[in-house]
Amino acid sequence: MKSAWFILSALVAGMFLGIGVDIAAPGAATASLAFVEPVGLLWLNALKMTIVPLVVALLITGITATADAARAGHLASRAVMTFLAAIILSGLMSLALTPLLLRLFPLSPAAAAALRDGLGGGGETPPSPTFSDFILGLVPTNPIAAAAETAILPLIVFTTVFAFAITRLEPVQRATLSGLFKALGDAMLIVIGWVLALAPLGVFALGYALAVKAGLAAFGGLVHYVLIVSGIGVACIILALLLALFVVRIPLTRFIPAMVPTLAVAISTQSSLASLPAMLKASEDLGVDPKKADVVLPLAVALFRFTSTAMNLAVVIYVATLFGLELTPWEMAAGLAVAVGAALSAVSLPGSISFVTSIAPIATAMGVPVAPLGLLVAVETFPDIFRTVGNVVADVTATRFAAGEDAHPPTGERP
Repeated sequence: MKSAWFILSALVAGMFLGIGVDIAAPGAATASLAFVEPVGLLWLNALKMTIVPLVVALLITGITATADAARAGHLASRAVMTFLAAIILSGLMSLALTPLLLRLFPLSPAAAAALRDGLGGGGETPPSPTFSDFILGLVPTNPIAAAAETAILPLIVFTTVFAFAITRLEPVQRATLSGLFKALGDAMLIVIGWVLALAPLGVFALGYALAVKAGLAAFGGLVHYVLIVSGIGVACIILALLLALFVVRIPLTRFIPAMVPTLAVAISTQSSLASLPAMLKASEDLGVDPKKADVVLPLAVALFRFTSTAMNLAVVIYVATLFGLELTPWEMAAGLAVAVGAALSAVSLPGSISFVTSIAPIATAMGVPVAPLGLLVAVETFPDIFRTVGNVVADVTATRFAAGEDAHPPTGERP
């Protein structure tokens, strides 16, 4: 939480300084870009260098962990299937709702042009592939070359096939390979921790450059972005509540009061993991057998990020719209597939930490610029609140559904 606010403060300070220098001495502000902007770009490159190895490691460990969980018994298998169905549903909602919100509440052309120029990363965009090109590009002839060229989608296809092959090995061999990639992922997370320690400096430089290029319009553009992505987060929360009401058949007059302590922890910590004890108590209050909750909820915290698919796709669609990119149906399908994989393999940390490493593969698969993510991470503090609230609501709802019990009053109450 402290690091997220430090990063946000660095962005605001950099933008105010950039605007101030640009007003006082426009020539000096433009000249200073040659010295300040490379600092931010260097930090962004350091963050981007972790994407490919981390995606491979987390996807393999996520798939093997999911497979192991499904083997653990009927309850775990039912829980995993519930998680998969829910994150696919939330992703489909985002693909439909985000473009609609952007049409209903568009960013002004002037602010969009200023923000686009300030964020950079647009450049020359390749033409959209035909359907046959898209299909042929799914299977890499050389996965090493795909990784070197940051061709994320074919790399993910190969990694997914490889991960499922690992699940068919003998237990000793499976544990060896899973442990290897788990260690690789942990090592890359340490590297990311080092890079994020420099985030205030990198974001300050990027914010300064954005303000010099875009001026005051940059603030309006970032506020618009936060509102759109947060709106998708609110939609995820509403969807989770509707699933609790109509699928799990728990009255909201009972569900919401039981969730109040969990929501308080979620908002204050922005961490599903920190909310686990409160979720266990809420599940018990909602009539879930504690023994079953002890199995499903830890699985949910480890594997199930209900809002990630929807909100990560919303970020990519926003950037694509900002840069005037028309996303084809198969590019959206590719983004959904990658987003589902990222949701299953992401670590249970605040979104500001895993923001770039979770969303960059989706953006790359959909042909959307990645560079803007380095700056948008600074304002992730606000949407991340809705991410966490939606996740904990969905975790408890999925636990109640996976437990497969009829709703009944908590122990000690008469029916």
